[in-house]
Amino acid sequence: MATTVTAPVGNSIALASRYLPILDEIYKRGSLTSMLDTNAERVRWTGAKTANIFTIDPVGLANYDRNAGFVPGDVTGAWVPYTINIDRGRSFLVDTMDNDESVGMAFGSLLGEFERTEVVPEMDAYRFTKYAANAGTKVTGSLSTSSGVVSAIQTAEAAMDDREVPHEGRVLYVSPTIYMYLKDGITRYTENGDPDVNGNVEIYDSMRIVRVPSARFNSVIALNAPTAHDGAGGYTASGDTMNFMIVHPSAILQVVKHQVPRIFSPQVNQEADGWKLNYRVYHDCWVLSNKTYGIYVHAPSAPSI
Repeated sequence: MATTVTAPVGNSIALASRYLPILDEIYKRGSLTSMLDTNAERVRWTGAKTANIFTIDPVGLANYDRNAGFVPGDVTGAWVPYTINIDRGRSFLVDTMDNDESVGMAFGSLLGEFERTEVVPEMDAYRFTKYAANAGTKVTGSLSTSSGVVSAIQTAEAAMDDREVPHEGRVLYVSPTIYMYLKDGITRYTENGDPDVNGNVEIYDSMRIVRVPSARFNSVIALNAPTAHDGAGGYTASGDTMNFMIVHPSAILQVVKHQVPRIFSPQVNQEADGWKLNYRVYHDCWVLSNKTYGIYVHAPSAPSI
């Protein structure tokens, strides 16, 4: 009579739980867009892949009549569904001896480096392209002077003000080149005897400035989808580096529904004598249809996705 042996998976759960706080810290510190993640309390889930957010649209004021009183009005409210489309993952194998001969560094370093150098940049790049493609205001053109950059940002602020986008909470994302021009356009003063000159600009007109590497700040990207182990994966940028983008968090619905590593020790791994890592991230972001003017993008060419 054949005996079926079920391999224990407790070590997978324990190791995954141990790595989750590290992954969360890498994501929050390394991602340039995690600050825009939607509070979980605002989202209602339908099944595993549909996020719902409540939108409300009341009519305007009417004249009050001292005899008849108030004029009735309608208010339209509904849960709007948004379906997650980005489901990414990868599997890695580190041979037991390779890991042993590197004193555990081979596998121990893999997860953190993969998250830092591959996952976070791809998520940022996808999100920036999605924000830009659905922005309420898209301006195209080149910027090559400090005065031109300052003028373009001030024009963007005025346009958002005119659309009554809140001042508080706006984030100014800039390319490295635009940040350089912005710095050059600001005069600084130091006190006598002060040896330190700090050229950094962290806040501009109450907007937090976030510098975005060109590879993450592209107007067009493609998420690569290899089917073989030797496929490079990741994403490919094929557009232009955007100049700058102003985002108000209220315009964004952004969720990471599932982001978990599954780790299998050599004792559990049935495929090879080595440590195995299966990594999956299930996420997406959307620009709310009634708040598109909460995003203003300035780019050399029209963004698309």
